[in-house]
Amino acid sequence: MDCSSDEDTDISESEMNDYEEQSYEKLKNGRLIVKNSDETFNCPFCKKRKRNYLYKDLLQHASGVGQSSSQKRSAREKANHLALAKYLENDLMTVNGPSKPVDVPLKPEDESNPLVNQDEQFVWPWIGIVVNIPTRRSEDGRNVGASGSKLRDEYKAKGFNPFRVSPLWNFRGHSGTAIVEFNKSWPGLDNALAFERYYEADHHGKKDWYAKTEQKSGLYAWVARVDDYKLDNIIGENLRKMGDVKTIPELMEEEARKQDKLVSNLTNIIEIKNKHLKEMEVRCSETALRMDIAMEETDKLMQSYNEEIKKIQTSGRDHFQKIFNDHQRLKLLVESQQQELDLRGQELEKREAHNESERKKLAEDLEKNAIKNSSLQLAVLEQQKADENVLKLAEDQKRQKEQLHAKIIRLENQLDKKQKLELEIEQLKGSLSVMEHMKDDGDAEVLDKVDGILKDLREKEQSLEELDTLNQMLIIRERKSNDELQEARKELIESLKDINRAQIGVKRMGELDNRPFLEAMKQKYNEEMAEERASELCSLWEEYLRDPEWHPFKFSEVNGKTQEVINEEDEKLKALRKDLGVGVYEAVAVALTEINEYNPSGRYIIRELWNFKDDRRATLREGVAFLMRYWKKLRSERGAA
Repeated sequence: MDCSSDEDTDISESEMNDYEEQSYEKLKNGRLIVKNSDETFNCPFCKKRKRNYLYKDLLQHASGVGQSSSQKRSAREKANHLALAKYLENDLMTVNGPSKPVDVPLKPEDESNPLVNQDEQFVWPWIGIVVNIPTRRSEDGRNVGASGSKLRDEYKAKGFNPFRVSPLWNFRGHSGTAIVEFNKSWPGLDNALAFERYYEADHHGKKDWYAKTEQKSGLYAWVARVDDYKLDNIIGENLRKMGDVKTIPELMEEEARKQDKLVSNLTNIIEIKNKHLKEMEVRCSETALRMDIAMEETDKLMQSYNEEIKKIQTSGRDHFQKIFNDHQRLKLLVESQQQELDLRGQELEKREAHNESERKKLAEDLEKNAIKNSSLQLAVLEQQKADENVLKLAEDQKRQKEQLHAKIIRLENQLDKKQKLELEIEQLKGSLSVMEHMKDDGDAEVLDKVDGILKDLREKEQSLEELDTLNQMLIIRERKSNDELQEARKELIESLKDINRAQIGVKRMGELDNRPFLEAMKQKYNEEMAEERASELCSLWEEYLRDPEWHPFKFSEVNGKTQEVINEEDEKLKALRKDLGVGVYEAVAVALTEINEYNPSGRYIIRELWNFKDDRRATLREGVAFLMRYWKKLRSERGAA
């Protein structure tokens, strides 16, 4: 083994955490020295390994040994290296920082760098080789193993940053090997070498794989070089397809040639651009000079033009002022003469037409008064007729109500009588049945009682039939009265349908209120677009309301009673609340409730007499009373007019 702990005895797997904490405390207290200088570090738990590590290399070494699955590593050794990795990440990195940032690329031009052999030939682009990947035989007889994406994610988590891991397959399936592709840049080489050092530190590098030792366990990996490139197996075939063999100096020379060529091309382009720029500058200067000359000439022409215009305007203004003054003087003279003539004419007309105008005025006043009186009389007659109709309707309503009330009382009394008669009949039938049993004894008194009971039974049954007949007549009359009341209610609705903004009026049950739709659309569109979109949405939801297949209701307990209520979990209603808000949802819910209550079968809008003050269905009495008040108000307004 290359690494060993400071003590000879080993620990169990269960004691690793406690021993890791002890080693970590020793590192924190300074009992174990890790830092050699500002740039180099050492592993205090390895005696035979090199003593000078960069920060990143030492962290990879500690993590690799601590997380190793190899049976060669003891539990104590793994615990010590896990404590070292924890110390490097939590304490040493916080205080001093890593001596070399992780993302700083390797500088191949530094020939003193011990990590790169300048004459060694690598496969380029940089490629890593992974072997001994566990495989198993599937049901179809082919070998299967870990996917490339899984290995790629593991390597990215360890900081190697490959962009692709491709398992190699042959006719038997998964070959147990994989190709790890790194970026073509120098940081890609740095990641590839770190990848190789990670496995070498765990004794799972290229030399360990080809060493003739006991059975290999775990993954082995290294960076592909010229000997791998020339292998006559699946690895060599894929390497020859994917890249070429080059040394670091060759790559540097090729990169330098490309850079020189790029610089040369850019220099030529810059020279051409500068030449074009100079030509454009000369053209711009010439154009600017010509523009200056043209502008000076234009200014001179404009100045002379403005002076001529001013002279013409001044001359014209003076001439116009003179003409205007003469005109005003003549106008005043004509007006004074006209006024004198008008005064003389008016005096003459007044003298001649005074009597005639008085007569005409009197006749016109009489005619107007006659027309006004006639209109008032017609209005009073019309109002009287309307009042008589309303009073007659109210009296009919009152009389029908009283008749219905009396009928209800009679029906209740007759029902009581009917129930009493039925009870007496049942009693007589019972008595008759008893007497029938006693009749066999031949007692004359018993026979007389039987005859009496039979006679009473016939009379009771006849009375019961008469009561049934009377009930049927009263039911027919009640239905007729109800039909007349419904007709009166319809006439009242027809009379009040054009009256708006009143306490009692007509409401269209199931009609959708479009105001919430308009308010919702105004938040998304301008005024004109909002009205158009609101109209389209209202039309769409009115079609939904008329659809008998859509019934978004459920039965629920309300105040101890089972009622049909809106199902808030309905998909259409949920989408409506989410898209347009609570206001639109409540408007649709109100329309749905009204249609379900007043017209569930037809699902179209119906008119109903409504008390808008109490928000309920108005009675016929309330409607008649409101209509009388309304006609009285109209009559008073016409009388005042």
